[in-house]
Amino acid sequence: MLAILHPDIALESEAYRQTMHFLENLPGVSVRVHQVQGAQQRLTEVYLLGETKSLNKEDIEALPAVERAIRISDDYRILGRHKDDRRQSGFTYNGVTFDQSNLNIFAGLCAVDVPEHVEQMMQVLEDNGQVCTRMGAYKPRTNPYSFQGHGKGCLPWVFEKAGKHGIKVVAMEITHESHIEEIDHCLEQLGRPTGVMLQVGTRNTQNFELLKAIGRQTTYPVLLKRGFGITLNESLNAAEYLASEGNANVIFCLRGMKTEAGQPHRNMVDFAHVPAVKRLTRMPVCVDPSHSVGSRERAPDGILDVMHATAQGVIAGANMVLVDFHPKPEKALVDGPQALLMKELPAYLEDIQLCHDTWKKRQQIYNRLKESAAE
Repeated sequence: MLAILHPDIALESEAYRQTMHFLENLPGVSVRVHQVQGAQQRLTEVYLLGETKSLNKEDIEALPAVERAIRISDDYRILGRHKDDRRQSGFTYNGVTFDQSNLNIFAGLCAVDVPEHVEQMMQVLEDNGQVCTRMGAYKPRTNPYSFQGHGKGCLPWVFEKAGKHGIKVVAMEITHESHIEEIDHCLEQLGRPTGVMLQVGTRNTQNFELLKAIGRQTTYPVLLKRGFGITLNESLNAAEYLASEGNANVIFCLRGMKTEAGQPHRNMVDFAHVPAVKRLTRMPVCVDPSHSVGSRERAPDGILDVMHATAQGVIAGANMVLVDFHPKPEKALVDGPQALLMKELPAYLEDIQLCHDTWKKRQQIYNRLKESAAE
């Protein structure tokens, strides 16, 4: 069961103290408290775990600090959707809103290489009105001899350039708990010129100790990529690991499934799961067309496969796009063959906006149908 307290309730108030005293003394029930900071108000959610079937919903709602109570299912207890659940989907971080209705584009370098390329990338993003990017400092690689990223050495100039060009959120994959501290220390030393979204790569989707460590901090939101060889349910449960530790500001990323059936693409594009994830959970959904397609092959209609894949995800309601660009793909240290070119960014953004607008129009069509059926 979930007890949602009155908005902005003071944790030192008598109503809160009485409510928590009652809940914490329920037999066979453990209590977890989550703070959810929205754009307008702060919500406190109290999860009651254990023997809750015998609890009376009306009794919980009668407690002085409780606004309403919700019975929750076993799956995705924190991030999932439940009956009569009117909780918000999404969050706001560093002035940027992430929810199941809007769309943010994270175009950038899969792997940071030299300052000049970072500067060029961020300049183009600023010129095109973008405030988010991806920048890979820590790179887990299949081959131990491949470039593993510059690590903390590149963080100062990446963050400084982000601040210079008005970039508010940098998506950055981490592979070890220590990377959180390195990122936080660097941002603090620089006066926090930008924000960071911690990215969990597909290889670490079931690295549960890393997930717990990331979940224990609530400063940075998290982008969790689907595991490339596991079920959707298993990947969604990985996201629940993050939330169960305290950080529910999670975006779920579809990046393709590793299977020979996906050829000639690098992975089997799984963007049909965009509406499924939004139906099952309250998480915004991201698509990663670069790692799904893995090439710059072009269809006879003149459109790159990666752009077609992007359109499929966005027109199905995706809320974020994570995509590789590079000033000189031939010199990229990671995934150069799949990177889009700087000159292609304006058209790519125009295409994405067209698809997002089409998704909104599709919603209107089926909402009218739903309304007419209810008459």
